[in-house]
Amino acid sequence: MKTYPKEDIKIGWEPEKCTHSANCVKGLSAVFKPTKKPWIQQENATKQEIIDQVAKCPSGALSIVR
Repeated sequence: MKTYPKEDIKIGWEPEKCTHSANCVKGLSAVFKPTKKPWIQQENATKQEIIDQVAKCPSGALSIVR
């Protein structure tokens, strides 16, 4: 799992689980940018916006680590 820190949480990403539904990109394109490196740019949204969007990941590839 790769992690990306945001305040007191981390955004976890398990690429092997990703089904490329693009829910993250469609829902919060300021943060989830698959053509950029790093592809998760957590500084572009609030912690709560990120938590809410990660909860919509259908594959479970994205998670919040507390």
